Amino acid sequence: MSDRPVPILMYHSVATAPNDATRALSVAPEAFAEQMALIGDRGLTPVTTADLAARWRAGRPLPARPVLITFDDGYEGVHRHALPVLAKHGFAATLFVSTGWIRGGYDTGGGLDTMLDWRQVRELAAAGVEIGGHSHTHPQLDQLDDGALRTELTRCTEIVTAELGSRPVSFAYPYGYSSRRVRQAVREDGYAQALAVGNALARRHQGPYALERVTVRRGTGVAEFERLLDGRALARTFARDRALTKGYALVRRSRQVRRKAIRSRV
Repeated sequence: MSDRPVPILMYHSVATAPNDATRALSVAPEAFAEQMALIGDRGLTPVTTADLAARWRAGRPLPARPVLITFDDGYEGVHRHALPVLAKHGFAATLFVSTGWIRGGYDTGGGLDTMLDWRQVRELAAAGVEIGGHSHTHPQLDQLDDGALRTELTRCTEIVTAELGSRPVSFAYPYGYSSRRVRQAVREDGYAQALAVGNALARRHQGPYALERVTVRRGTGVAEFERLLDGRALARTFARDRALTKGYALVRRSRQVRRKAIRSRV
């Protein structure tokens, strides 16, 4: 059974003029088009998150040179700029929506920039884009208590199901943060697979609820993008990110300890 590594690309916004909150992770439309053309030129085969996980779970062979194109949060540029390019190449993709950020009847007002509305999400789904869950309000799920965690998951699942007429089967952790408890809750909510970040290639042995992705940013040039596809020099490319992540992980763990101590005294 193959454990061939697969690049899972993590995009957020695709925008000409992103705001300050999304700029670093917002890819220019021209850059996105160039990156998709490069995927086509290199003969890679884009698949959805559900397809990759199902093939690994069943032990079925992967297509030639697979790659995943994923978008987090639900920014309007995915419909305006990314969808025409994906359609031009006939590429599969997965969009993970934070349902409280999508414009419409469930909007919590937390979106960081111009977000999709539900009509646009339905059009993306009709075009073959897999729609997955990304929580309701985009919190750090591993910092929530059990009740709040369940609410974030079930609310997201219920809204996507109601709007699209089918239950989402793939999930992406907001900020990439998870824990054994969070992964178990995602599984219990009915998701068959979930994506983290990690900035490494995905492999079957990571398990269906901890598949890793590589981040595509506004500053990702052609040479770096090719390295992401090949899995080359990822440790060097994301060295600063990993250092910051480790430091923030210590802060987050200390917060968890304090919260547990406070709850135990109540």
